[in-house]
Amino acid sequence: MDALDRVVKPKTKRAKRFLEKQEPKLSENIKNAMLIKGGNANLTVTQVLRDVYALKKPYGVLYKKKNITRPFEDQTSLEFFSKKSDCSLFMFGSHNKKRPNNLVIGRMYDYHVLDMIELGIEKFVSLKDIKNSKCPEGTKPMLIFAGDEFDVTEDYRRLKNLLIDFFRGPTVPNIRLAGLDYVLHFTALNGKIYFQSYKLLLKKSGCRTPLIELEEMGPSLDLVVRRTHLASDDLYKLSMKMPKALKPKKRKNISQDTFGTKYGRIHMQKQDLSKLQTRKMKGLKKRPAERITEDQENKPKRIKNN
Repeated sequence: MDALDRVVKPKTKRAKRFLEKQEPKLSENIKNAMLIKGGNANLTVTQVLRDVYALKKPYGVLYKKKNITRPFEDQTSLEFFSKKSDCSLFMFGSHNKKRPNNLVIGRMYDYHVLDMIELGIEKFVSLKDIKNSKCPEGTKPMLIFAGDEFDVTEDYRRLKNLLIDFFRGPTVPNIRLAGLDYVLHFTALNGKIYFQSYKLLLKKSGCRTPLIELEEMGPSLDLVVRRTHLASDDLYKLSMKMPKALKPKKRKNISQDTFGTKYGRIHMQKQDLSKLQTRKMKGLKKRPAERITEDQENKPKRIKNN
């Protein structure tokens, strides 16, 4: 049995609080990411991990020591680090002759690898290379995905879902316009993925809506997909399952569209529109001749008996 799998009884209040945080909840904690450096990582891969950690702060853990592991061959070390640091997202960087400047991005389900995708770095511009102002720590980014491949190919569709999960940050009930500081832009084109980050500048426009300008902030990456390890449809569906307590209760005759607008349906008895009281106007009054003809039409016909 693994040392982390044994039942641990807390001896101090601090240990008790730590174990309570790791227990399953209806509303889970913010997903943390661990950034691990492989045994033969070069300067490019190391700098990429540092820049991604700068974007993920304070919801990330950066391992500075090298860890000799191969995620696609053996996943036990990743699962061990995930349980130790309570991280459900990971990014692993390595470099070798066969796969130079290699990144593996993935996520966990129940401290086991759910899916991971291997990406190759072809071009990299660091945060330090672009001399512009940076966004403050812990800012929630806006994510933009451009390209038909993100909606057509299964690997790219799962990669898009994985990138949203990795960079989305905390869930917030309200959005403040001044709090929208930076944008992460992903473009899929000709078998490559272009990752760019921009700082959002709100300038005066002479009206209530400000003028928006984008200023490149860094980092910038040109990536190519290499290997994939995707979860089966059943396991993926199980990981997306929502607890019954969080499911919204169905209310009769009330529907909601994609924009959150509520629509209600009212059931009424059939109305006789001929008896509907309208505004009295001289021009709409019936003449005596019209009333006589209407009375004759409405009278029941007598049936003659032979």
